[in-house]
Amino acid sequence: MQYNTENQGRRGFLVRATQALSALIGGALGIPAFVYLFTPAKSRSTGGWVDAGDISQLKLNAPEELPFRRVRMDGWKIITEKSTAWVVRLSEKEVVAYTPQCTHLGCAYHWEESKGQFLCPCHTSNFSIDGKVLNGPAPRPLDRYLVKVQGDRLLIGPEQSKTKGA
Repeated sequence: MQYNTENQGRRGFLVRATQALSALIGGALGIPAFVYLFTPAKSRSTGGWVDAGDISQLKLNAPEELPFRRVRMDGWKIITEKSTAWVVRLSEKEVVAYTPQCTHLGCAYHWEESKGQFLCPCHTSNFSIDGKVLNGPAPRPLDRYLVKVQGDRLLIGPEQSKTKGA
């Protein structure tokens, strides 16, 4: 049996074209997969210091909840988070900022003006204006943010380390 050389040339061309197309598709899918699997992700980073507002309007020893936005990078994604801090102005240039979660189970607490203390409604933990536990199941004082005052602007940094009894 004899094969037609014309058909063999056409068949060989189609086989090579199919192989070339397969290699092109494999490369198009393989290179991004290789980069994804074998290059390290960008490290998580917090947004650093965030401007939380003007402290000249804050009354002395009167806690106020200040909202702010923090931008952070998580892998390849940039995340903008809205958060709040309970800010107490202790003097002209001294300010403390508490995180908005109770140290017992993370519930949101509020300032009870009539009692002069922070109250967590979930399990009735009470905290003094300086963040210390007055009563309740909370295991430690309120957590704080690092703060800087530049002029009349309050800059809020990362959360301070959580220590028992601090």
